This record gives sequence, structure tokens and C-alpha cells, in this order.
Amino acid sequence: MTLADEILTIQEIAAILKLADKTVYSMAQAGELPAFKVRGQWRVRRVDFEAWMERQARRPNGSTMP
Repeated sequence: MTLADEILTIQEIAAILKLADKTVYSMAQAGELPAFKVRGQWRVRRVDFEAWMERQARRPNGSTMP
């Protein structure tokens, strides 16, 4: 498995973003993150997360909406 194929958990995303797990969970539920569920647990592909972070960095108003 390559780094691009890596799957991240909500806890790992929260640590990267320096946010509470519950905040990231809410973002995933609201569709603000490129997340998907596996047997009821949220997961994010690293490549999708990195693309999302890049888009967020370019947003002039700091919005987290896609």
C-alpha cells in the first residue's frame, strides 16, 4: 500500500487539524470532509484529505464547506 492509498481515521484527521474528535466527526457527518463510512465508522483517504486541505488553504473566507 502506498501513502496515497492510506486510509485515515477521524482521530488521525483530528490530530492533523488540531481539532477535537467530535468536531471532525461533525464535519464528516455534514459532508464538509471527503469522508466515507466503513461499518459505521468514518474514514478518509489520505489523497482526498490532502486535496481538501489544499482547497481550504486557497479559500479566501476560511470556509470549510466544499
